[in-house]
Amino acid sequence: MMEFLAALEHSRFSQWVLASGSIFAYPSILFMHTIGMAMVAGISAVIDLRLLGLSPKLPIKPLERLYPLMWVGFAINLLTGSTLMIADATTKLTNPDFYVKMIFVFSGVAILYVMQSRVFGDPELDRAPVSSRAKSLAWISLVCWVGAVTCGRLLAYVGPVSGLTGLKSH
Repeated sequence: MMEFLAALEHSRFSQWVLASGSIFAYPSILFMHTIGMAMVAGISAVIDLRLLGLSPKLPIKPLERLYPLMWVGFAINLLTGSTLMIADATTKLTNPDFYVKMIFVFSGVAILYVMQSRVFGDPELDRAPVSSRAKSLAWISLVCWVGAVTCGRLLAYVGPVSGLTGLKSH
């Protein structure tokens, strides 16, 4: 398995991502990953907080129009995250924190899907108090996205150190 991961890391594409001086390599990919994360986690947080009672005079149903932006953000993150992972495969794919992050991300995406279909599909939305189920989904969503962002950031500080075989962060 490590041979396969090392081969991914040593591909021409991975080397370009990590070692190129081009602004379109690592800096832009990481920047786009940040933008995608802000789109997904940020917009989701707005919806979650509204469902939890923040700004009670703001109608909820119109927030459904933000879902396409979240799905675009997720697509951006899927592409850029895969690129960043492939470029540093032996480090990322041997770090347990990476897998915790992925659990949070895919759980968060599943919650987005459930909320879009069930919460926004409720004909009583904005006519009745927010259901306890919708509030529970909002809390779970917030936990997932805070967890994903936190674990993603911690990847730089826990587990194996990129490019230095055998060295670990504490």
